[in-house]
Amino acid sequence: MLGAGVMGETLLSGLLRAGRPVERLVVSERRPERVSELREKYGVRVLDNAAAAAAAEVVVLVVKPQDMTAVLEDVRDHIVPGALVVSLAAGITTTFLEQRLPPGTPVVRVMPNTPALVDEGMAAISPGAHCDEAHLGQAEALLRSCGRVVRLAEQHLDAVTAVSGSGPAYVFYVVEAMIEAGVLLGLPRTTSTELVVQTLYGAATMLRETGVHPTVLREQVSSPAGTTIAALRELDDHRVRAAFLTAMEAARDRSRELATGAG
Repeated sequence: MLGAGVMGETLLSGLLRAGRPVERLVVSERRPERVSELREKYGVRVLDNAAAAAAAEVVVLVVKPQDMTAVLEDVRDHIVPGALVVSLAAGITTTFLEQRLPPGTPVVRVMPNTPALVDEGMAAISPGAHCDEAHLGQAEALLRSCGRVVRLAEQHLDAVTAVSGSGPAYVFYVVEAMIEAGVLLGLPRTTSTELVVQTLYGAATMLRETGVHPTVLREQVSSPAGTTIAALRELDDHRVRAAFLTAMEAARDRSRELATGAG
């Protein structure tokens, strides 16, 4: 695993919780204090990029898009023949990776999200030109250690970035606003937080467990001339739905730009 930031550590901890032997995992990290922290916390081997790549059958790239070119230069000549390369970097295409890795290297592109921290992640994976069913299965097993996985054509990955990759931040943004509204209406902050978080958890559970369309669930709460419909009217007047559509288009466009910037 090359890179041990938030998502790198999330995947590392998820693999360990899923029963992967720590002796089969190798991590690379540049910051000395972070190296010490990882060794102490997980007992994992920490090597430089080249040594980590040379020791692995599966190389997981968990670095920022703008750092990808430099990392690929570090590891290109050290990748074991036949090793699978899995990239979790937003916007970086499989073609970009294949052009900078040994010819024929199988590559899988992944768009994960941060709820993987609590084993409730959502990841989409797409195969590169040299990737077969076995490689996709390896990538799926890797990501299932901390959530759900779907396979998609790579053309959809920028949209996935906008929907689920960045999605937790939208949810946290709305939750923050709801908590602040509760405080404005006179509730203690701790009470407002508990009410909002449990409401969010309950609503998400209803969506998952019932399979009912969100429009139907919303209508069930919206009594004629009631409190909920009055609130929803304000949201519509302020074009909140349209703002979400525009925001997610911006996230998709930025994902596309990241690939250009990395090159």
